[in-house]
Amino acid sequence: MLKILTSSQIKELDAQTIEREPVASIDLMERACRAFAFWYTARFTPDKTVGIVCGTGNNGGDGLGIARLLYSQGYDVKIWIVRGSASESDDFKTNLSRIRGKLPIFEIRTESDQNLFTDREVLIDAVFGSGFSRPAEGIYGQVIGCINKTNALRIAVDIPSGVMADKPSEGAMVNADFTVSFQLPKLAFLLPGSGTSVGEWQIFDIGLDQKFIDEAHSTYFLTEQSDIRNLFHPRLKFDHKGKFGHALLIAGSHGKVGAAVLSARACLRSGAGLLTLHSPSCGYAILQSSVPEAMVSVDEHENFFTTVPDLKNYASIGIGPGIGQDKRTVAALSKLLESCDKPMVLDADALNILSANRELIHLIPKGSILTPHPKEFERLAGNWKNDFERLQKQVEFAAKTGTVVLVKGAYSSVGSPDGRVFFNNTGNPGMATGGSGDVLTGVITGLLAQGYSGLDSAIIGCWVHGLAGDKAAAHLGPVGLIASDVTDYLPEAFRI
Repeated sequence: MLKILTSSQIKELDAQTIEREPVASIDLMERACRAFAFWYTARFTPDKTVGIVCGTGNNGGDGLGIARLLYSQGYDVKIWIVRGSASESDDFKTNLSRIRGKLPIFEIRTESDQNLFTDREVLIDAVFGSGFSRPAEGIYGQVIGCINKTNALRIAVDIPSGVMADKPSEGAMVNADFTVSFQLPKLAFLLPGSGTSVGEWQIFDIGLDQKFIDEAHSTYFLTEQSDIRNLFHPRLKFDHKGKFGHALLIAGSHGKVGAAVLSARACLRSGAGLLTLHSPSCGYAILQSSVPEAMVSVDEHENFFTTVPDLKNYASIGIGPGIGQDKRTVAALSKLLESCDKPMVLDADALNILSANRELIHLIPKGSILTPHPKEFERLAGNWKNDFERLQKQVEFAAKTGTVVLVKGAYSSVGSPDGRVFFNNTGNPGMATGGSGDVLTGVITGLLAQGYSGLDSAIIGCWVHGLAGDKAAAHLGPVGLIASDVTDYLPEAFRI
């Protein structure tokens, strides 16, 4: 797992690298500059005019070093230095001395024309770095506004200026199309309030001290493919269906049987040995024909879930997709929670019932997995002022209930009862379509049946679900993607 460190930890990481390697600060800066230049020259030819807007701190020093490297490779480079209240860092001064007299440098000392950067096709933002800790105001805010008003492609060095790495951002922020950052991602990259300003981002390893990273305390992590490989259990020659568990899915109601079909197919595609679907009788024919691999347990009611089946033979239980919120369904969910002593997956209407009947929340079995989208989580945990407060509510709710809370969205976050949060790096906007959550419920229920822990089921399930969506989007395009397409690509995604 990639650790996500705070801005103060990142500063200390730089200092420890300089001391322990040892390496001069300006040479460490050069590594970052070369990494950025490598990324840039692989994507843009020298016929694109480049503007680099620099502050006077170390991020500005990065910008000056990048300017020198691009200029040496034949790029048309123009530099602007913002002269506000911040003093010059030593490394900024060094890099400025290296380019002075070699390429055009313009200084911004007062509020300027809004058309300041319009002659550039690409603008590189190097005003503020990850140590930025207060709203960009005055001349800095005005320059950021000028950057955003151009039609140029905007690329941020390390982090967009005005975006704070690990607390809510206020004031002016550069809206970057791309962000090239170093060593580790910033928490702000993964949250919607600030992530929209980051654009597409990439991390480059510049050799910062690994011992410090290994020993640094963090509760935030970004899941990588290697982590999923380590968690995943390969199948062996003499394995049989009995080894992969019998899953129970309670899903569907009149008019919403499709949710049961989507969840069931995903559960089977995720490797469950056996699957039983418990659904009202109105769905019987549909389920038997749409998911012939599953067994169907018929509820006593024609249209709603009202009766709890015998649970003793099931390794995992998933409930929620399409069950509705009829008062008889509420009573049945209450009975299920009271009688179940094993972790389960709760989604969709199961979560909505819990929100409306909060006395049931304490009945959720420990180790269960809740998979709300942000609105469902808001109904469960209450309002929040910003993304950071939402994360705090997520870990508090997980700790209070002893459950794993997976809040869905871009960079879905999996909150553990011990306070850790694991962000997911797969998935795409094409998956923002009805039924995607039902598919995820099926995937996680299938993994839970196979003996994975609740936390591992959520982490693996979220990652594979997103990867299946990425593969579907690559073949079909994101606009017309539907939830069943994600299910169809699950077997390919499980080739981890």
